[in-house]
Amino acid sequence: MSNIVDITLENFQQVLLEQSKDTLVMVQFWADWCEACKQLSPSLFSIASQFPNNLILARVNCDEQQQIAAQFGVKSLPTVAIMKDGQPIDGFSGVQSEAEILELLNKHLPKEEDAWYASASAFAQEGNWIEAYPLFKRAFEVEQARMEFLFAFAHASIELGKLEDAKTLLDSVLLVNQDSIYQQLVAKLDLASNAAESPEVLKLQAELDADPDSLLLKQQLAVAFSQVNRNEEALELLFEILKSDMNFAEAKKFYLDIIANLPDGDVLAGKYRRKLYTLLY
Repeated sequence: MSNIVDITLENFQQVLLEQSKDTLVMVQFWADWCEACKQLSPSLFSIASQFPNNLILARVNCDEQQQIAAQFGVKSLPTVAIMKDGQPIDGFSGVQSEAEILELLNKHLPKEEDAWYASASAFAQEGNWIEAYPLFKRAFEVEQARMEFLFAFAHASIELGKLEDAKTLLDSVLLVNQDSIYQQLVAKLDLASNAAESPEVLKLQAELDADPDSLLLKQQLAVAFSQVNRNEEALELLFEILKSDMNFAEAKKFYLDIIANLPDGDVLAGKYRRKLYTLLY
């Protein structure tokens, strides 16, 4: 397997020092004459096969690599060391069951929600909040106590105009966690809330109040709403138009375009697809 490596003086630095900066390394110290090592090895191989991208099993034959074993201060076999960032962070001696070893490793292996958060952060760096939002949401739902997840989810919510959701998230933050990132997000939410009440939106709302049956004004206001990420209000106006006239101007196109640009799994998308379905069938 590609994540099982025999360690020598030649690759010692690359695997145990360099690669452990990015990937957890489980170092197995063993010898051919060690019966307990032979009992332990199948469990270590099995575990390595379960985490091909997140774990390296580095095997040190202590008879052949005495210098490496001495550097680690190995006094008995089998010994297993867990390494991260070039340093041993955990380990054990003797034979342990696969379940016991997994319990130890789970404290150090990256969790699924961390992978979602990392992927979402990469999308966010590119300004791709549509892709980032569902991943931040999923990570937060698994670990709601982690402030970095909450803040990232709130940020994505603001970027996509889900201002009430963002406000609910930020209102839940305890005083002790209201750091500089929290303050920045509160300020960002205030700016987004003000932008959502743009002069164009206010003007069209006033015109529609004066002429509430105008399908054209409803369409224009829906487009203005969508431009400031007030998507639910936009969809509701467009649905009102479609109930009156399924073929009015570009109402159906705008309706479908807004749904298509919502993040994966967004409840609005499902809700308004079903509403359109009731009109069509």
